[in-house]
Amino acid sequence: MKTINKFKKMSVCLIALTLAGISCKDDFLEVPPTGSLSNAQLATKQGIDGALIGAYSALNGVFGNRGEAPNLWEWGSIPGGDANKGTDPGDYSSINPIQRYEMNALDGDNNALWRGRYEGISRCNAVLNLLAQATDVNPADAKEISAEARMLRGHFYFDLKKQYNSIPYIDETVPAADIASIPNTPDVWDKIDADFQYAYDNLPATQDQAGRVNKWAAAAYMGKSKLYQHKYAEAKTWFDNVIANGVTTNGMKYDLNKNYVDIYNAENDNNTPEVVMDVESANNTGSTQNANYFDDLNYPYNTGLDGPGNCCGFFQPSFELANSFRVGADGLPMLDGSYNDPSNELKTDYNVESSDPFTPDAGLLDPRIDFSIGRRGIPYLDWIPHPGKAWIRKQDYAGPYSPKKYVYYKSQENTFTDGSSWTRGYAIMNYTIIRFADVLLMAAEAEIEAGSLTKAMEYVNRVRARAADSQYWVKNDDGTDAANYKIEPYPASQFATKASATAAVRFERKLELSSEGFRFYDLVRWGIADSVLNAYLQHEGKILVTMFGGAKFTAGKNEYYPIPQQQIDIQGSDVLTQNPGY
Repeated sequence: MKTINKFKKMSVCLIALTLAGISCKDDFLEVPPTGSLSNAQLATKQGIDGALIGAYSALNGVFGNRGEAPNLWEWGSIPGGDANKGTDPGDYSSINPIQRYEMNALDGDNNALWRGRYEGISRCNAVLNLLAQATDVNPADAKEISAEARMLRGHFYFDLKKQYNSIPYIDETVPAADIASIPNTPDVWDKIDADFQYAYDNLPATQDQAGRVNKWAAAAYMGKSKLYQHKYAEAKTWFDNVIANGVTTNGMKYDLNKNYVDIYNAENDNNTPEVVMDVESANNTGSTQNANYFDDLNYPYNTGLDGPGNCCGFFQPSFELANSFRVGADGLPMLDGSYNDPSNELKTDYNVESSDPFTPDAGLLDPRIDFSIGRRGIPYLDWIPHPGKAWIRKQDYAGPYSPKKYVYYKSQENTFTDGSSWTRGYAIMNYTIIRFADVLLMAAEAEIEAGSLTKAMEYVNRVRARAADSQYWVKNDDGTDAANYKIEPYPASQFATKASATAAVRFERKLELSSEGFRFYDLVRWGIADSVLNAYLQHEGKILVTMFGGAKFTAGKNEYYPIPQQQIDIQGSDVLTQNPGY
């Protein structure tokens, strides 16, 4: 059972709720205080450490709204084509416009994400302000605490930047009275980078408490920031350092787990070489928000005791994603898009009753499909084989597939879950913000831009080699492979030109990181969201007409989300400028 004896979200996170008044006065940076403590009480080593823990707790969200989810399933995966909203049309219907690119500025989940990230920033700024007042914190400790706070602040601002592009930037030097007059601007990358640089310069390589960030997390995040800015040479320098020298907070050299699914298993939390930065989770703390509350809907539907959660059928992987795992006789992906051709797309039990005969797909597949997607007849972790329509709420609305990543095992019921609320579906595996496979694939992008195509191929094939270890493939009860799996390394010919190498790296990110909240933001930063997502809508809309019929991604608008209207109303339209098209 995971407890909070390490560095978990604790009751002391409530301390942070009393700090909002130190750094801000406005709704978008504030939650109501639950108590009051004087600055004299808080500006001590113990008080500041409690405030810092409160800043860490904001990684998991503050207000308990699923729109705040650190895994960005609602904002990065669904609009990126990884998954459909799932369930049925009327349940949580506010997500329907999001996946159709029709959301307006009044969306409540969008406002919750804005508020939650800015509350995290407020907490970080409060830590820095308290440090300036403290008298019992030695310089070395002060530098490390400030580095942790600035690392977290950089993360919160990075999320906001990729979500909205133009945002207000408030640091600890801004007087509370001036916050309401800070306008939004797209020119914040230098400030985000300054936080990551400070964190890298002042954080230790290892930490005594699991969950705290280290200098290598800062280095990886800096590389990611540079990649988003298309500063590829700088990104390459950071990634080179991380790959060669980086270690986890407990001192393990960064590497890929031998078994792909170990990253999603709570039993491996804080003991895996692949985690660069994560969000800690815990159960039995008195609040299910300390568990993965944001995924409570994202389990197969109506499973009873035969499957996890018993609710609710959201976040169903798309047909397009499932088809993407089709490979040719050479064990390589179909980079030309032919995986969606009728001759190649996966055979499913779409609109077939679970009691009816079903012939499983016998074609060649990348083995990662069954680590990532629940499919009829394939073992669903250590639960029963996925029964098909019995676990799907409405197949003609969202398709026949179920999510599979970050789902708990039957053997973990009530030990690695929190069953104290309305559903059994509060799992407590840590959510990984950056993992080493992500670093390798980002580094491959930077290598391509630097002209190092061979090194890019090395990184991509390193990721593929892990997936190719057949001892870890999904097995039937008799030990045979659950499907016809095949995966091979890319040959040198695929990396002979920049264009072909880029196509391989981008598709590898789609497969390796599917349903982890990256896809939409990747497409936007690559400048191909318009063409890719409209093709996705056309394909998915032929099957799921109710959900996708008539939907369209609009270039110049849908790359970013609207500034929440609630925030414009609070700050004033003369301060916050709405994004184009909204």
